[in-house]
Amino acid sequence: MANILVVDDELGIRDLLSEILNDEGHSVDLAENATQARNARLDNVYDLVLLDIWMPDTDGVSLLKEWATSGMLNMPVIMMSGHATIDTAVEATRIGAFSFLEKPITMQKLLKAVEQGLARSTGNGSSSQAQASGAPGQNGAPAKVASNGTGAPALNGVAGASPTAVAMVAEVDQGPMSHQGFDLDRPLREARDGFEKAYFEFHLAREGGSMTRVAEKTGLERTHLYRKLRQLGVDLGRNKRG
Repeated sequence: MANILVVDDELGIRDLLSEILNDEGHSVDLAENATQARNARLDNVYDLVLLDIWMPDTDGVSLLKEWATSGMLNMPVIMMSGHATIDTAVEATRIGAFSFLEKPITMQKLLKAVEQGLARSTGNGSSSQAQASGAPGQNGAPAKVASNGTGAPALNGVAGASPTAVAMVAEVDQGPMSHQGFDLDRPLREARDGFEKAYFEFHLAREGGSMTRVAEKTGLERTHLYRKLRQLGVDLGRNKRG
C-alpha cells in the first residue's frame, strides 16, 4: 500500500481517482487547491502525488516549483490537465515532474502511470508499504481465497455480501449453478435486480473486493460499474478490501 495525495479542484475527479486508488489498496488523501496540498505535504509523507495544473489559487506548475526549490520534491509527481500545452508539460518535466496525464484520464493510463511512479518511489527508498497478504497488487497477483472450513471459499474483505452471493461463491467449483435460492415469485424487475446484486457481490467476493478486476471480469466500464453497484444498493464501503 502506498500513500498518495490527489490534488484537483474538481470534486468529481477527486472522488473518482480516490475510489480507483483505494480499490487498488492505496491510502489516499485529497486536496482541492494548492493551499490544502501544501498543508498535506507538510503533515504527511507521500509516495506519489497526482497534481492538477489549473487550480484557482496557485497553479500546479508553480506549486511543483515551490516543492522543488524548498527541497520537498522527494516523491514522484504526476501532473494532470485537460488544457495544458506541450510547453507546459515540458516545463513541468524540467522542474521535476515524473510524468504527465491528459484529461480525461483513462483508468488504464492512470494505473500504469501510478505503477511506474511507485516503482521509482520504491527504488528511491520511500515509505511505500507492502500490500496486505492475499490482496491483488499492482502486478496483478491474484487474491488468495481462504477456506471457511466447509470446503467453500470464504468471502475475504467482503463482509457485506448477501447470503445469495455466499451461495454463489460456495458453488463456484461445483459445475453449473441451476439454483441460487432466488425468490422467483416476484415481479420481473425485482427478481432481475436481486440477481444482478448477487452477481456483482459474487464477483466482488471472488476478486477480493478489487473493483479493477471486477470491471475486467464483468466487461463493464469502471464508472458504469460504480453507478450500477450504487443503483443496486451494494455497499461499496464494506466491499473494499482493507
